[in-house]
Amino acid sequence: MPLRIIFMGTPEFAVPTLDALLSWEGCQVVAVVTAPDKPAGRGRQLAESAVKQAAVRHGLPVLQPTNLKSPEFQAELKSYAADLQVVVAFRMLPEAVWNMPPQGSINIHASLLPQYRGAAPINWALIHGETQTGVTSFFLRHEIDTGDLIFQDIVPIADEDDFGTLYEKLKTAGAALALRTVQAIAAGTAPSLPQPESTELRAAPKIQKETGRLDFSEPAPALVNRVRGLSPIPTAFTQLPDGRTLKVFKAQPFDDEEASGPDAGGAGTWHTDGRTYLRVQTAAGLLDLLDVQLEGKKRMPVQEFLRGFNAAALAQKSGE
Repeated sequence: MPLRIIFMGTPEFAVPTLDALLSWEGCQVVAVVTAPDKPAGRGRQLAESAVKQAAVRHGLPVLQPTNLKSPEFQAELKSYAADLQVVVAFRMLPEAVWNMPPQGSINIHASLLPQYRGAAPINWALIHGETQTGVTSFFLRHEIDTGDLIFQDIVPIADEDDFGTLYEKLKTAGAALALRTVQAIAAGTAPSLPQPESTELRAAPKIQKETGRLDFSEPAPALVNRVRGLSPIPTAFTQLPDGRTLKVFKAQPFDDEEASGPDAGGAGTWHTDGRTYLRVQTAAGLLDLLDVQLEGKKRMPVQEFLRGFNAAALAQKSGE
């Protein structure tokens, strides 16, 4: 008989995994659990999660609990008699939920655990300048992202990757890993290995607004990685000398010795010719801003931004 599965997830990242499970005749997705509809957009109309939209397309029952500890929700969940629950980008589950199916619950996490436990593993891997990351399947336990490992797949991080492109790579890799994991569980061949102990773990806490603030007392390469880790959302930012907020979607180090010499000014000094470049002095090298968005305006290449921007204040600030 097919393995009866309840799938839990909310964002677009989880949809390919749901699709992968539905493609395999060895399992049957009997219900989907996702977040309640939320107001979104200018009209504040109720919007369905990406997972709910996918579930509806496939004609699957959808549960949208506001309280995972609710006896009514747990009774409804139990009524589906699932053998296994598969969780991708969902909320933290109470033990009564993750321990309900006979085969337990598995999670697909977008890092090589035990590194980058937490809500934002893709962002933090990029912010820290990692050259590889990956996806991990593991059995859920009490503490977040600490359960026994099943499988891991490595995904290289290219120099040009940002959060948006790496998200897409890991979304696809996670779906393939989830299917392989469920197939192994169905066959009774899935390993269950304790996560290795390490004192040098990097966490992946939820991204806060201040995470995106560019601190020019850091070196340019570190700031480039922060931009990559937050682009296109929620986006790194800084304040122009006139106080307006400038979002930065893409940047690169600029290491010209003359431009970074004693006349370049201290960290936070702006440099521009008013036409082709906009740079900021950092603790080591200049940060060359390439793709930006001024508050109230659209995103654009820096040359286009400079055509509509009075750079006199910046030039005066940098002594150019």
